[in-house]
Amino acid sequence: MLVPHAIPRPLVRLNQWIILLSVIFTWLTGVTWLLVIPLTANLLGIICHYNPIIRVGKLFLKKAPSAYIPEDAQQQKFNSSIASFCLGVGLLGYMLNWAVIGHIFTSMVAIASSIAIAGFCIGCFLHFQLKQWQYRRSLKKSF
Repeated sequence: MLVPHAIPRPLVRLNQWIILLSVIFTWLTGVTWLLVIPLTANLLGIICHYNPIIRVGKLFLKKAPSAYIPEDAQQQKFNSSIASFCLGVGLLGYMLNWAVIGHIFTSMVAIASSIAIAGFCIGCFLHFQLKQWQYRRSLKKSF
C-alpha cells in the first residue's frame, strides 16, 4: 500500500479534535468506550496506514489536499503511537476500575491534543529529540 509522505493539516487537526473530544465526553459521561473510537482509528493508521477519521475528513476538504500545509506522515505515525498508548492504558485503567490510571493517561493525551491544536506539537518535539539522540549516538559508534 502506498503511504503518503504528507497529510494536510486540517486532517491532522480533525484527528486531534476527535481525540480531545472523546476524552472530554468520556470524563463527562463516564462512558469509557468512547475512547475506542480514536484508539481504533489511530491503531489502524499505524498498522494499516488507514485512519478512518482522516479518510472521512478528506471528503470534506474544500481544496486539493496538496493546497494545505503538509504534516509529515512519519511524524504523525509517531504521534499516533504515543496517543494510542495513552488512550489504551487509559481505557485499560478505566476497565480495571483504576480510575487514577485512567485519568492520568487520558489527561496526558488530552493535554497533548489541546497543545497541538493550539500550535505546538509535543510529539513532534519528542520525535525531533529522539532523532537527534540517534544521530549523536551513530556518530559515537563510527569512531
